[in-house]
Amino acid sequence: MLVAFSVAPSGTGRADGSVHDAVAAAVRIVRESGLPNHTDAMFTTIEGEWTEVFDVVRRATEAVGEYGSRVSLVLKADIRPGYSGEIEGKVERLEAALERGDES
Repeated sequence: MLVAFSVAPSGTGRADGSVHDAVAAAVRIVRESGLPNHTDAMFTTIEGEWTEVFDVVRRATEAVGEYGSRVSLVLKADIRPGYSGEIEGKVERLEAALERGDES
């Protein structure tokens, strides 16, 4: 399964509203998990089995909770049993279709 998630604290007391330290704590947990992952400006995507992926999301969320009085978690999952390598494979298929000019 692929899980894309975004987690951020609120009630941080920071005048600039920045959450980068909290997000770094979450991403550190994801990267240390050893699961395939990708982080962009809005989400971190992890690939793995239910129990291992959701354990990482839980621990990342708990780490962010240390930075504020409240935590916001947004999560989207692509559950496709029997498939792996999709964190890269989906993008590769998209790029190939773009190169071919496929419109279907």
